[in-house]
Amino acid sequence: MNHPIPDTAATRRTPGDGHRVAILVYDGVKLLDVAGPADVFAEANRLGADYRVALVSPTGNEVTTSIGIRMAVDTDPDAEPAPDTFLVAGGDIYPRRTVPPDLVAAVQTVSASAHRIASICTGAFILAAAGLLDGKRATTHWKVAGALASRYPATRVEPDAIYVRDGDVYTSAGVSAGIDLALALVEEDHGPQLTRDVARALVVYLQRAGGQSQFSAPLQGSPPRTPALRRIVDLVTADPSGSYPLAELAVHLNLSTRHLTRLFREELSTTPARYVESIRFDIAKALLDQGHTATQAAARAGFPSYESLRRVFARELDLSPVAYQRRFRTARRDKDWGDDI
Repeated sequence: MNHPIPDTAATRRTPGDGHRVAILVYDGVKLLDVAGPADVFAEANRLGADYRVALVSPTGNEVTTSIGIRMAVDTDPDAEPAPDTFLVAGGDIYPRRTVPPDLVAAVQTVSASAHRIASICTGAFILAAAGLLDGKRATTHWKVAGALASRYPATRVEPDAIYVRDGDVYTSAGVSAGIDLALALVEEDHGPQLTRDVARALVVYLQRAGGQSQFSAPLQGSPPRTPALRRIVDLVTADPSGSYPLAELAVHLNLSTRHLTRLFREELSTTPARYVESIRFDIAKALLDQGHTATQAAARAGFPSYESLRRVFARELDLSPVAYQRRFRTARRDKDWGDDI
């Protein structure tokens, strides 16, 4: 989708304008859906990028977020110069309700001159209501992915992905996935090294692969420097339950097993087998936090049995998976899907 940019005073840009990021906000918007990506762009600026973030509301007036904090706004859709990146933040409202005409009109107005368009979490419902996801692959928070697919059957929903790119339209899953998406956009613009520095500065996961499960794990140890090794890391992170014997990984990179082992040790301070296990361990913890049983967590995280998961928990935390869940799990999220996003 390459949008024609109308030649008006409001949309004309000059090279000195930097990379403009317009974020659409509205009453009930989730604050983290705005602040997470905005902080990624701000940190990238500290490292040499030139992002100009502006908040846009349908009326140009301030909005009240889902937690009651009022948020000042920079402009309205008609006055917004053509953005390089247009983000639509999510909120708990529109999976439950029809997206109102003013929000649809705002998205259509700004997107008509945007170079790339993205949604955070349930912002996908707003993009879909504006017709921007017709015939496209998309994702949203796993809890409401079925509702998105049902309401907008022309959209091919991928419920388990962290983020999905289809042409110049991007959609992402809940809250923290907005940070992953923002990191991916920064990497497109400025490359992997600056992106790694942004992730380190914000103390967040290094960008997770877009097709990875929403139940994801943080990067263990130092991020890899060589592109070849990073391909292996992305492969394992995207599908932790796959089979990754050392010999097959070495063949994949056209390296000897000895050389591959040395790369993992020098760059990640671990072995290939232990790295795979560490990802599975963190995914199992995330699943336990979500309320899955220890047996379910072991299976979904790729452990061959509950006993193998229990041994890793005992070694790393001196706890069983069940004891970990009792001690550290947040309240079960079974009251209402709105508590989950």
